[in-house]
Amino acid sequence: MASLKTNVVYEHLLDSDKRITVEQGGTRSGKTYNILLWIITAFSPNNKGKVVTICRKSFPSLRASVMRDFFEILRGMGMYREDYHNKSSNEYWLNGNLIEFISLDQPQKIRGRKRDVLYLNEANELFFEDWQQLIFRTKGKVILDYNPSDAFHWIYERIIPREDCDFYQTTYKDNPFLEDAIVSEIERLRHTDEDYWRIYGLGERGSSRATIFQYTTGEQQGNLVAYGLDFGFTNDPTSLVKVTKQGDSLHFKEMIHSTGLTNPDISDKLASLGLTRRDEIWADSAEPKSIEELHRMGWNVKPTAKGKDSIMAGIDILKRHKLVVTSDSPNVIKELQNYKWQEDKNGNLLNRPIDNYNHAIDAIRYATFNRLSRPNYGRYAVR
Repeated sequence: MASLKTNVVYEHLLDSDKRITVEQGGTRSGKTYNILLWIITAFSPNNKGKVVTICRKSFPSLRASVMRDFFEILRGMGMYREDYHNKSSNEYWLNGNLIEFISLDQPQKIRGRKRDVLYLNEANELFFEDWQQLIFRTKGKVILDYNPSDAFHWIYERIIPREDCDFYQTTYKDNPFLEDAIVSEIERLRHTDEDYWRIYGLGERGSSRATIFQYTTGEQQGNLVAYGLDFGFTNDPTSLVKVTKQGDSLHFKEMIHSTGLTNPDISDKLASLGLTRRDEIWADSAEPKSIEELHRMGWNVKPTAKGKDSIMAGIDILKRHKLVVTSDSPNVIKELQNYKWQEDKNGNLLNRPIDNYNHAIDAIRYATFNRLSRPNYGRYAVR
């Protein structure tokens, strides 16, 4: 044990008595290596009969990273035994304990047998439902590690605030074994990419360079542009956003963001929010039946113009303005933080947004595209 080269991540796991340990950190902080060391040393011959699950989103990523590191560590410690390694099932028997490697593209294993310890490598790749399925079948310790490349994530909201969770943040400076060339390369980010430096250098939450919009929070001001309405029901929320314009700024206020709403429910909410029958509401033209039903209930709901390039045209209109969101619009803020451009396999940004985190944003696009793309907009005050 004395000859092990460990850092503070290993010590965190020794010291933590909480069920969950979250290791957030920058690149090369030694998170994965030290978590694996803890797993290998914690399950000695005196601690047998346990099941340890090491999980990542996809199997190719799992095999190329944490699985490879695990066996390299075992070999380096002289502990690897070929006959203990079942390569077809990706399992290894360590001191009478089963270490299994699974990925989220193996659903039968996610909902399979119970485990004593769960290690989620690059946990921010997972969805919250993945987490629920895994933790429901975990009796003991749970460890998560990740680089904080997402400004907003279920880990920040639902895991770190738990009373049974210890949270730690590390950087490359916590890893005394890094070569000087690696340290220099990391520190180069300080001058070449501010966001990458914040995430991968300092281990702090950042907004990805792929994030489409920048915004500030503030009070809603200006004249009413219109309301935007995006329909949802079971999994997707119905979203209504009020859009106003002052100078070159667009102001957004979240009015509705809820699942399970029928059209009569939406009508009741519009009335309770104080909308009048004159207020212009632009809605998703893919829902003509809902639009017609709300129109017959007396609301001024209109189908948005759509076409091949309507999403990009709507994004272009929004990016011409300063965006201001009221602080009581949590879902609009969440979407603006997480609405991103697609990337190709080389990390190059594509001129197409990812179809996610876009219910309130779609509502905003409907309102702004149908009003601000018209040459006569602004000639008459709406309200």
